Amino acid sequence: MWRASIFTLFPGMFPGPLGASLAGEGLSRGVWALETHDIRDHGLGRHRAVDDTPAGGGPGMVIRADVLAAALDSGIAAGDSRPRLLLSPRGPSLRQQRVRSLAQGEGVILICGRFEGVDERIIAARGLEEISIGDYILSGGELAAMILLDACVRLLPGVMGKEASGLEESFESGLLEYPHFTRPREFEGREIPDVLLSGDHARIKAWRDAEALRLTRERRPDLLEADRKTR
Repeated sequence: MWRASIFTLFPGMFPGPLGASLAGEGLSRGVWALETHDIRDHGLGRHRAVDDTPAGGGPGMVIRADVLAAALDSGIAAGDSRPRLLLSPRGPSLRQQRVRSLAQGEGVILICGRFEGVDERIIAARGLEEISIGDYILSGGELAAMILLDACVRLLPGVMGKEASGLEESFESGLLEYPHFTRPREFEGREIPDVLLSGDHARIKAWRDAEALRLTRERRPDLLEADRKTR
């Protein structure tokens, strides 16, 4: 079973939207498992403090290395080889290829930062890998963790109705996905392209490939440039 372990100050946020739709159905059927660990259980003192002021001064607070280490050591079994991912705007952006790789593994361990982040020393001390979901800042790593999990879980065998549904999507081939249409045939003067109604599968595939390339050139030329550099 694919397992996700979440270390957070707000365990009540989970499963959240992961408990609905495809991910929720997969969770209830045992296709994947989700467990949360409250970092504050390992806080210090009467108030279970988990953070302190930044060394060198500055705004905000930083999650203490000793507190987070205690939480990780308590919640991760010896020999657990799942990737330890720290949701962080400093990490490389999550890409579909990495999502598919994670989905093919045993699961993930996700650490949700808060405040100004975590003490830098814990990253090296516990082999954490920073990963980002985009170039913007959230209040914490919980929503980012949900996004990463949803992207992975939908690819697990038995979650989506048809495996091909996950293969013909944006980013899977390095391109954005082609346009989709369905009934009615005409909507407010706009009709479904004739080629899609032709029944000629070769022509349909050629049209979809051309449209995917066109959209990618118009909206995400960086994807084409990245593909060119890797060849």
